Amino acid sequence: MESLGELLSQIKNPQLRRRSEELNARMLNEPLVRDLCIRHPELQEEDLIRGMAKLYQYVNDSRRCANCPGLERCPNDFPGHFTKLTVERIGAGPQLVDHQVPCPKQLRHEHEVSVKKRIHSFYVDERALQQGYDEVEIMAKDSMRAPAVSQVFKYINETKESGLKTRGLYLEGHFGTGKTFLMCYLLHELAKEGYSGVIVYMPEFVEDLKSMLQDSQKLKETTEVMKQADLLIFDDIGAENLNPWVRDHVMGSILNYRMNRKPTFYTSNYSLSVLEKHLSFTSKDGEELHKGQRLMDRIAPFVDVVTVRGTNKRGRD
Repeated sequence: MESLGELLSQIKNPQLRRRSEELNARMLNEPLVRDLCIRHPELQEEDLIRGMAKLYQYVNDSRRCANCPGLERCPNDFPGHFTKLTVERIGAGPQLVDHQVPCPKQLRHEHEVSVKKRIHSFYVDERALQQGYDEVEIMAKDSMRAPAVSQVFKYINETKESGLKTRGLYLEGHFGTGKTFLMCYLLHELAKEGYSGVIVYMPEFVEDLKSMLQDSQKLKETTEVMKQADLLIFDDIGAENLNPWVRDHVMGSILNYRMNRKPTFYTSNYSLSVLEKHLSFTSKDGEELHKGQRLMDRIAPFVDVVTVRGTNKRGRD
């Protein structure tokens, strides 16, 4: 192994010194460095030489960013970031100070991650929440559902402009007309504005609640998430096999807390009047009209009904 003295003697080698001077001269002639000098005329050549390693990193990062292969294959030393140089007066004169700054792709990725963290899904296909959305495509996909799409867009825009409302939406319509998709779009758009959201697929949620009878802590945590979320969506309400405990103690508790506080949204194949009949009947106690009405009193007054028309798109590309 070479000693420190040998290494130092190599650095003093005229050939190595000449090579170093050539590299320095080439770096000082880089367009990015010349532009830096124009913006900071106080910089002298010795200041640049002293900060040569920072200049080298700055130029190399900039070159790699100009030919970006994508965030996942970022070749920079700190993936998703690039070197930014500033000039600060430290001591007797100006010095180059380097900062690692996130690139636009990294910022977009961080924003997408933060949006996903605001959305909690119970039994809803995650692909419905993660796929890209295009407003033009949503509007043009089926002209029959255009009025419903316009109402959803209007709700989103009004919330962005004026803040969270206490009224939600009730999307009613036949199978496969895109009700869940529209609600996922609403959730995604408002999550980008900083709102938290929960979407619950009712048939599976009700079945899973039966197992929570033996786990009171999990039940409490689950219902608390639904109570506190800025936006709560009950997807496919009316398709579940209801029992009195779920209706009166779980659904009733959640909706009682949210009404006049935060908006709740629904998708259903039923109209509100038919849903009331569904909520009045349970497999255990049969028909209980007053209990169905009690729950409907926490739903109907707090939603605007949106009828979603269109053709069944399930199973289609």
